[in-house]
Amino acid sequence: MQTYNIHEAKTQLSRLVDQAARGESFVIAKAGKPLVKVIALSAPESSQQRRFGFMAGQIQVPDDFNTMGETEIDPLFRGNE
Repeated sequence: MQTYNIHEAKTQLSRLVDQAARGESFVIAKAGKPLVKVIALSAPESSQQRRFGFMAGQIQVPDDFNTMGETEIDPLFRGNE
């Protein structure tokens, strides 16, 4: 994500607004310190971005998941005893 100082952002505002509208967000900084992040209004808000648990209730994990294939896998790690 690009960072622009306030003076730079003022002189290139039209281009930067077009950039943000295309989904390319950027940061405006003052004296090298980030102040604001500019994103398109159509961008999903952080509360709308679902990551963990998005398939809850759609899949089932077998009860023996931790031991599945144990008889085949264990000898590969331990060698032939």
